[in-house]
Amino acid sequence: MAKVISGIQQMGIGVPNVEKIWKWYRLNFGMDVKIFEEAAEAPLMIDYTGGKVQSRTATLAYNMLGGGGFEIWQFTSRETEKPKFDVQLGDIGLYICKMKCKSADLAYDLMQTNGANLLSEVRKSPYGTKHFYVADPNDNVFEIIEDPSFFKKTKHPVGGVFGCVIGVSDIENALRLYKDILGYDVVEYDGTDVFEEFNKLPGGTCKVRRVVLSHSLDRKGPFSELMGPSQIELIQVLDRVPKKIFENRYWGDWGFIHLCFDIRNMKDLREECEAAGFPFTVDSESTFNMGEAGGQFSYIEDPDGTLIEFVETHKITLVKKLGIKLDLSKRHPEKSLPRWILSALGMNRVKD
Repeated sequence: MAKVISGIQQMGIGVPNVEKIWKWYRLNFGMDVKIFEEAAEAPLMIDYTGGKVQSRTATLAYNMLGGGGFEIWQFTSRETEKPKFDVQLGDIGLYICKMKCKSADLAYDLMQTNGANLLSEVRKSPYGTKHFYVADPNDNVFEIIEDPSFFKKTKHPVGGVFGCVIGVSDIENALRLYKDILGYDVVEYDGTDVFEEFNKLPGGTCKVRRVVLSHSLDRKGPFSELMGPSQIELIQVLDRVPKKIFENRYWGDWGFIHLCFDIRNMKDLREECEAAGFPFTVDSESTFNMGEAGGQFSYIEDPDGTLIEFVETHKITLVKKLGIKLDLSKRHPEKSLPRWILSALGMNRVKD
């Protein structure tokens, strides 16, 4: 049976203080539903953590408006290291996290009121969508972009993860993964220029080629209704030599550490990735427990070494305070969970 991609499950974000930044994410992004919180060692990631098992704490948070979540990740065995250089647009790796919103104007006004570090005005992108850029207190850049899809109405104008801007060395080579394996087969925009909307971003005055991709087929699988559609934007800088964002640092350090897709049929995905030249570099091979959730996870690298994670969820706690859990192991891989079951996750909301 072929692989099934439910959507972007989460963006992994390495931070120096989980609780402090998560409060900011709740206030500004509405990411207030806690799926799990766990402190443990990360032995399977040893090849990306300096050959030594590191300890960490991780919190998975969602937004019931829809979209992917945040896995907010903090080392507890070492200090979280910043890049040793100023990261710029076009540097290699995960550079901007895209967030969906109901109204860019309302989202902008809210963040302006909250004193957020706004990096642009609200404007239309070259492909006609209203959006703006903002940095969190850890200097991670987010694009807030209007999208009509949503799972459930909320009081907050911002939803969950809608995609990512990824710096690559060769867009055509990168498409072998993002288009052919991950299904982003629709080119929404392909242009080369010095883009005015980037001018307040570090390195934003460089000439770049940007290709914005979406997917022609609706996502399927248990969480597809919640995660919804998504978008990948590939950036190739043309007038300087880009650096690798995680050069001489560990997975889990400061910044966007991985982009994770919720999938079914891991065995078939493994075979497809290997045949295409993207072998699994990490594979839990069986259920890996993460507190209130568990599943099989794996990693591949894109052509530039950027980490893409896959998770096949086997179990999840729907409502922790009531002890309601869900076993996904025997469900049809392409069917979405009923909306009332997905809505029950909202009962795990953290209120400030």
